[in-house]
Amino acid sequence: MSKKDATDLLNRYRNGQVSEEEKALVESWYAEYTQNAGIPEIDDQELENNREEILRRILSEVSDKRKINYRRLMSIAAIAIFLIYISVLFVEQRKPHQDQPALVAKKDNSNLLPGGNKATLILSNGSAINLNDTKNGALANEKGVVIHKNANGRISYDQAEHNISHEANVFNTVVTPKGGQYQLVLGDGTKVWLNAASTLKYPVTFSGPKREIELSGEAYFEVAHDQHKPFRVISNGQTVEVLGTHFNVNAYPDEKTTRTTLLEGSVKVLAGEMSSKIKPGEQVQFKDGHLAVAQADTEEAIAWKNGFFYFKDDDIQTVMRQLSRWYDVSVKYEGQIPTREFSGQMNKNITAAQLMHILSIEQIHYRIEGRTIIIMP
Repeated sequence: MSKKDATDLLNRYRNGQVSEEEKALVESWYAEYTQNAGIPEIDDQELENNREEILRRILSEVSDKRKINYRRLMSIAAIAIFLIYISVLFVEQRKPHQDQPALVAKKDNSNLLPGGNKATLILSNGSAINLNDTKNGALANEKGVVIHKNANGRISYDQAEHNISHEANVFNTVVTPKGGQYQLVLGDGTKVWLNAASTLKYPVTFSGPKREIELSGEAYFEVAHDQHKPFRVISNGQTVEVLGTHFNVNAYPDEKTTRTTLLEGSVKVLAGEMSSKIKPGEQVQFKDGHLAVAQADTEEAIAWKNGFFYFKDDDIQTVMRQLSRWYDVSVKYEGQIPTREFSGQMNKNITAAQLMHILSIEQIHYRIEGRTIIIMP
């Protein structure tokens, strides 16, 4: 976005001459700013005396770089909108009987809404429980282990030792659809956050010498420590082995690289005869049969868990794969695929139409047909 375009958008917003999509875009910038930074204290007179100079300096930082950094752009625009917003309040406070303006985005009419807590629990006998519709309380009994859906919207396993069967382990599976995510607590107390379009298979109780589960998709783990029973996550040709730690595994079948990012503790990643052990702040990347260790952006790795999209020099295909999972949409490309890169953070609570409008500012052309987003040259 050029300086001229940014100035024009902000001026039109101030004068009430923006479209609903542009209004939602500006207000999403403001919401992002207020969530991630403190509001500076400034009195009305100081603001009025310096507003134009401050605004000029802010807008002068907006460049025409081909690669856009959305975090920087959001911060610049949000600060400017904050100053304009305060100025309006300064005037409105001197006009009795008039409502103050509210920076609250209107809901988009599109049906491509953001995802939420949605999942299906598949029991050992093959029966399925839709976790979206079931009431809180006991859901099932698996060999003496009672499965509960809690008030906070996650499932847990109550291991009443005297009732647990000593037969071979039975397994449950939780499946999140596109547009879904879910939380659960495994029988050993390990907490799992499951991202959209993911599958987790696990025993209802860890009765053997090890704790082993299978993952397809993405999940964040806070593993309950047990020095006598290693915890292992099998995913996409690799195995992550820990005793007790916090880490994220991104193992979607449509991604070229499987990434294991460590936040706390210690992790060993194994693939065939290869193995890599990493420290907090590091990441193991498994691609084309090879393991590589790199410094990790932990904020990027778990942004999804915290309710954000996080892009870092990502091409449009990578961006759209994330959008496809969260909004449950198909993506098609017509003609030459744009070569731009995207960096920054956006709240996942906005609609697909609002997010695509943000991308369109950098000349990403698209149209939406039903539940399909078509990217055009």
